[in-house]
Amino acid sequence: MAVLSAQNLNMSFGDRVLFDKVSFDIKEGERVGLIGANGTGKTTLFRLVLGQEQPTSGEIHPGKNTVVGYMEQHACRNSVRSIYDEVLTVFEPLMQIEIRLEQLNRLIDKGGDIDALIDEQLRLHEKYERDGGLTYKSRAKSMLTGLGFPVEMHTLACDRLSGGQRSKLSLGKLLLSSPDLLLLDEPTNHLDIDSVEWLENFLSDYKGAALIISHDRYFLDRVTTRTMEIEHRRMRIYNGGYTKFIEQKEKDKLIEQRHYDNTMAEVHRIEKIIEQQKQWNRERNIRTAEHKQKSIDRLLDGLEKPESDEATLKFKFGTLVETGNDVLITQGLTKGFGAEPLFENVDLLIKKGERAFLLGANGCGKTTFLRVLVGQYIPQAGIRKFGENVRVGYFDQSLEGLHEDKTVLDEVWDQYRRLSQTEVRSALAAFLFRGDDVFARVGDLSGGEKARLAMLKLMLGGYNLLLLDEPTNHLDISSREALEDALLDYDGTMLIVSHDRYFINKLSTRILRLGRNGAEDFGNDYDEYLARLEAIKAQQAAQPKEKEIKEDGYKQRKLKDSEKRKLAAACRRVEAEIAKTEEEINSAQSELEKPETAADFEKVIELTARIDELNTKLELLLEEWEETQNKLE
Repeated sequence: MAVLSAQNLNMSFGDRVLFDKVSFDIKEGERVGLIGANGTGKTTLFRLVLGQEQPTSGEIHPGKNTVVGYMEQHACRNSVRSIYDEVLTVFEPLMQIEIRLEQLNRLIDKGGDIDALIDEQLRLHEKYERDGGLTYKSRAKSMLTGLGFPVEMHTLACDRLSGGQRSKLSLGKLLLSSPDLLLLDEPTNHLDIDSVEWLENFLSDYKGAALIISHDRYFLDRVTTRTMEIEHRRMRIYNGGYTKFIEQKEKDKLIEQRHYDNTMAEVHRIEKIIEQQKQWNRERNIRTAEHKQKSIDRLLDGLEKPESDEATLKFKFGTLVETGNDVLITQGLTKGFGAEPLFENVDLLIKKGERAFLLGANGCGKTTFLRVLVGQYIPQAGIRKFGENVRVGYFDQSLEGLHEDKTVLDEVWDQYRRLSQTEVRSALAAFLFRGDDVFARVGDLSGGEKARLAMLKLMLGGYNLLLLDEPTNHLDISSREALEDALLDYDGTMLIVSHDRYFINKLSTRILRLGRNGAEDFGNDYDEYLARLEAIKAQQAAQPKEKEIKEDGYKQRKLKDSEKRKLAAACRRVEAEIAKTEEEINSAQSELEKPETAADFEKVIELTARIDELNTKLELLLEEWEETQNKLE
């Protein structure tokens, strides 16, 4: 059953057509990636689904009774509630049931129409349990923790959150509301890797459908089951995630181009025959020419020339001088802000030609480490030195090196006066700044445009060591791929901080994990890095929690008499405790089955919790008895 359908959809703004003749269905449980270059109409399509815009022609509508959920862009901005209380607003109907059940308890105690009150109480209690009333608080806490809000932050007021944190909180509320169709617009933008992986697992288990706009290709591969691409005002639909989409798209383009070339070759062949027949100019030749022209008309009917690729970045990083083999060395490097260092004793050697990625937990100091290397911060201890002929280029994820009041042209030309205006404008054109775009004020550019401008300045520098801090953050997929291709062709050395796992896997030759006590090698790509992390977690889980008792070097053949007596006494004690616990469980269950108890909501909750507690205790006692018996035997 479809939760969303569109037929012959057209969306235009004046003479500008965003997309035309778009038709698709999204079925229950599907997770669909929506991709396309910036400006192709992805967010507009979301607005059509939500009814915030009306299509120029065609129809789009959710299925009957489908509830659509969309992340609010400015959620929780002025809320003074705590983070936890803000999330609980999703469960307002359940909280209202709780209030009503408490009222019913008081009314039953006072007397009146007891039967009617008890009927309402039982009905509400069943609805409360059916809608998740017994677990909604624990689900809310789990959601917050998964999105990077530790327990100690749950009481923090929403108005003290950053924009990124408010976005995460809004995402959490949306996911907890469990709509039939999720509309997610760049859901991973403000998440660290741990939170993104948590979101991937959540969406993989999600029962509803999801339509997702994202530039995170690794995320799309992990989550989506279909891919819809808007390109050249058309939509194409592919099965599978991003990687499968790319493979199939390349095959389709090749088939289309071959079909077009073969058809046009046949058209040209027939045109020559027609020209020849016309030269002979006899009645039979004219009839042949007319017949051949009909063949051409049939061949050209519906034939479309394959569209050229969308405009993409075209650039190459070059180096002016060659470095020695040892490019970057750090010894005992330590830095923090306050009493506790972010990292200390970092010993590192980066060799010529390496594409090293620096990963680590959120807040471990990766950006700070790069800023120490370029001299923006002074280390508290240790040294860093660059090898022979090393020229360092730094990409700052905050884009602080750009001058807001300059034009795009002057931003580049002021730094590279050796270039002519024609050369600068040609370089800008390669980075998609064309025509009057070069006279735009830097402060008025989007995040993606600023990132492209900063990357252009880096490219022109001829640096042989690139330190890149989240270089893909503001780039769309085509720009990310262009950057990847340029860096793969680069003959210098790189040290990169990134959360883009697809980018890491495509480029990395070495992974370094930064921690409190230094940096260590963690494989060659992200998948290997992840496998090593999982192995460490498994090893830590397998370690015994108690200290191992040292053996005296001799195997004991039997327990001493005193030990046997102690074990036998312990066994009798546990047996007595088991009997007592079973009696308490039976008593509580008997109490729960009484009619007057069933009418008391608070008593039911209390007894249910008590029975669960006793059952847990009984299981532990049985395990203890079995373990003691095994030792005796």
